[in-house]
Amino acid sequence: MAAADRDGAPAPLRGARRYRRRLRSRIILSFLLLGLGLTLLFAFATQYARNRVENALVEDVMNRNIDEYARLYYSDPTRSPDLPVQQMRAYVFTPDRIDRLRRDFPEWVELGNGNHSLTGTDEDGTFSYRLAVRKTDSEWFFLAYDMTESIRGEVQFQRAIYGSVLVFSLLSLLVGWWAASRVMSPVSELANRLRRSGGTGQPEPLAAHFPDDEVGQLASALDDYAARLTEVVQRDREFNADVSHELRTPLAVIKGAVELLLARPDLDEKMQTRLLRIQRAEQQCTDLISALLLLSRNERGHGATDVARAAEQLLDAHRAQVGNKALELRLEGRQDGLVVDAPEAAVAVALGNLIGNAVKYTQSGEVVVRMLDQAVEVIDSGPGLSAEDAARLFERGYRGSHAEHSQGGGIGLSIVRRLCALYGWSVRVVPGATRGVVATLSFRPETADGPTRDLP
Repeated sequence: MAAADRDGAPAPLRGARRYRRRLRSRIILSFLLLGLGLTLLFAFATQYARNRVENALVEDVMNRNIDEYARLYYSDPTRSPDLPVQQMRAYVFTPDRIDRLRRDFPEWVELGNGNHSLTGTDEDGTFSYRLAVRKTDSEWFFLAYDMTESIRGEVQFQRAIYGSVLVFSLLSLLVGWWAASRVMSPVSELANRLRRSGGTGQPEPLAAHFPDDEVGQLASALDDYAARLTEVVQRDREFNADVSHELRTPLAVIKGAVELLLARPDLDEKMQTRLLRIQRAEQQCTDLISALLLLSRNERGHGATDVARAAEQLLDAHRAQVGNKALELRLEGRQDGLVVDAPEAAVAVALGNLIGNAVKYTQSGEVVVRMLDQAVEVIDSGPGLSAEDAARLFERGYRGSHAEHSQGGGIGLSIVRRLCALYGWSVRVVPGATRGVVATLSFRPETADGPTRDLP
C-alpha cells in the first residue's frame, strides 16, 4: 500500500511537515531577524542624520566664511588675495588674474554660485574638499575646505556602526536562544510526559505538573481528551470482546450441527450440497470475524499459513457458487514454499475478497490464481477497469460501475487495504493485457501502487 494508505495521512503533507522549522528555531530566528532589522534601521538612520547635520554645518560655516572673506577683501583690496580663513583657504580672482585661475584651478571656472564637492591630487595622493563659490562682475571668490579627514572619520564611523550591528545581532541571537529555551521548556516537558504516559494503560494526569498558564491549559485539555479517548477505547475493547464471544458461540454451534448432519449416511445429494454451503459460509464468517478483530485491536496475529493451500480452498468454495456461468477457476504456479507469518483467517479474507470479486464480475471465461515467489495474482477475463473505478480504489462503501444489481456493501477491498496496512503487505489492481484485470496481493511491501480500482 502507499504511505498515505498505511498511516492515514497524505504523503505530501507529511513531507511538508518534515521541512517545517521547529518552534524553538522559529523563535530564535524571529529574535535574530528583529535584532538585525532594528540595528540596521538604527544604523541607516544614524548615518543619514550624521550626514545631514554635517553637511548643513559645513555649508553654514563655508557660507559665513566666504561672506566674511568678501567683506575683508572689499575693506582692504590691497591685502593678499589668498588668505587662510578659520582653517580654510580663500581665493579671490579679479579679471587680471583669470589666467592664473584657468591654469591652477581649471575645474573651478565653470562652477556656479553655491557649494560644491570636489576631489583633487597632491603629493600625498587624492583628497576631497568642499568649495564655496561667489561670483560677481568684478571678482570671483572661492573658499576651499579640505574634507579628507572628515571623510576618513566617516569611514571609521561606518565601520563602528556596522560593527555595532553585528554585535547587537549576535546579542539578539543569544537572547532569542535564551528566550526560546525558557518558552519551550514547559512545552518540551509536556511532550515528554505525554510520550511517557503513552506506554501505560492509563494516561498520566498532566495538568497537575504545570502552572495555570497557556501550557497548563493545554495540559488540562489533553487530560480531558485522553480521558474521553480512553473511555472510547475501553468501550471498543469491551464491544470487540462481546462480539467475539457472542458471534463465535452460535457459529461453533452451526459448525458442530453441520458436521453431525454431514456424517449421516442417508443424506441425499441436494441436502449435502446445502449443508456444504452452510459449512463454507460458517468458515467465511469465522475468518472474517477473526480478521476484523485483528483490525479493531490493531495487532498482528501470527501463524504459518500456506498461501497455496488457502488459495485452493478458496477456489473450491467459489466453484460451488459459479452456478450456470461458463467460468473456469484454476490455480497456477508453484504450490509450495510460500508461507506467510499471519493467521490463516487474515490470508483467507484478503485473498478471498480478490477471488470473490473476480468471480462476481466475470460472466464467462476464466479466473486464474497464479502463485509467485512472494505474491499471488488473481487474473480474470471480466469487463475490465473503468476510469471512475480506478479513481476510487478501495474507497469504503463504493460499488464499482459494473456492480449493477449484485449484492455487497462495497467494503470488501477496504478490509483488504486495512489488512495490508496492518501486516505490511501491498495490494494492486491493474488492467489486463487484453481484457479483465490483474489483482496482485504481495507479501513483500512495494514502494508505490499502480493504477487501481475499487471492487465492492
